Amino acid sequence: MTTEPLTDAVREPLPLSDVNLADLDRFTDGVTPWRMFHTLRHEDPVHWQPEEAPNSGFWAVTRHRDIVRVDRDSETFTSTKFVNLEEVDDDQIKKRASILELDGVRHRALRSLIQRQFGANVISGYTDFLRGLTARTLDAALAKGRFDFVADVSADFPINVLARLLDVPPEDNQRLIDWGNRIIGHTDPDYADVLLHSEESERYRDLPFRSPASLEVFEYGRELARQRRGGDGTDLISRLVNTTPRDGVPLSPQDFDNYFLLLVVAGNETTRHTISHSMLALIQHPEQLARLQEDPSLIPGAVEEFLRWASPVYHFRRTATCDVELGGKRIREGDKVVMWFASGNRDEEVFGNPYDFDVTRTDNDHVTFGKGSPHLCLGNLLARTEIRIMFEELIPRLADIRLAGEVPRVRSNFVNGIKKLPVEVTPA
Repeated sequence: MTTEPLTDAVREPLPLSDVNLADLDRFTDGVTPWRMFHTLRHEDPVHWQPEEAPNSGFWAVTRHRDIVRVDRDSETFTSTKFVNLEEVDDDQIKKRASILELDGVRHRALRSLIQRQFGANVISGYTDFLRGLTARTLDAALAKGRFDFVADVSADFPINVLARLLDVPPEDNQRLIDWGNRIIGHTDPDYADVLLHSEESERYRDLPFRSPASLEVFEYGRELARQRRGGDGTDLISRLVNTTPRDGVPLSPQDFDNYFLLLVVAGNETTRHTISHSMLALIQHPEQLARLQEDPSLIPGAVEEFLRWASPVYHFRRTATCDVELGGKRIREGDKVVMWFASGNRDEEVFGNPYDFDVTRTDNDHVTFGKGSPHLCLGNLLARTEIRIMFEELIPRLADIRLAGEVPRVRSNFVNGIKKLPVEVTPA
């Protein structure tokens, strides 16, 4: 099996007429999305993308500078009309809105509930725990010789961290992983209970991602809230149920449900897929792995290249609150405006040789977590710390690692996910 990177294929010209960011089947081969982004950045960086009913189309924003502009300006480009491509009515928004679908004072108030738990002082206190957890995860996986890196490392590690933050028993880990797969994978037949836009999905239109798995997450979270309410715990659940937001408006039961579900999903998916993509890149670029083996001090800087390269979330959506010009196009009030972060992370205007995976890259101005945005990922420092410690522990343990099978990807234009990463390892 070849492990050669797909750089040349990505650069092959793709006619603008062949670009379709709404076609989920184009996001399963690991090449076509990057070809489409390349074409758009060079030929139509603010591109009108038609969609099939019930959706009505969106503006695809693919240049780094335009993405940053949209992400920073929540008055012109609001999150309150939803942040995914699905078009929802006002009643659905009221029922499904999480912190992601809020702007302004309320958004800041809900972020502040747990923001301190993701600050540098708290995260630094997790270092010993993370290093011990990483060692146990790797020892168990590497002893097998041949294994699925996603199941045994990428998914297992961050879910254990989430369980610690939520203060739930490790035996619940698999349930948390399965819920994340079923919810975020709502467009992938291997994961979804009910595929998005299927007739059956109308039954679940008021649930996040139209996923019936959301009901299971809600039930689990409500029981945790019942147990923690009125206590003096410092876990994330205790913070949510025992702290009044800064704006003085308590969390409603619905607010708690949606906040908890977001923690379950976001607390696992981004880190998991970044670790998977990074390991695959190191296998495909053995000279880069060798550099990190020779000089482990490069790993903290390499984490930023891992995040740029992986781009675990393809896009987030905003909605124009007024008529506005962007990239020479006239955007109308109410239009969907979609920031393709993955494309911004390959922008030649910002990154020299953007299709080169370079662990020594400096000034890595990626937009993986948002950049200068009110919606900057709350857990970005934790994710960076998890990824750094994972590779600081993993790389010295490897004498050799190679692919041992196909690498299927999640059928999604939202999450850039790897389902399985079969590897064969010779421990150092």
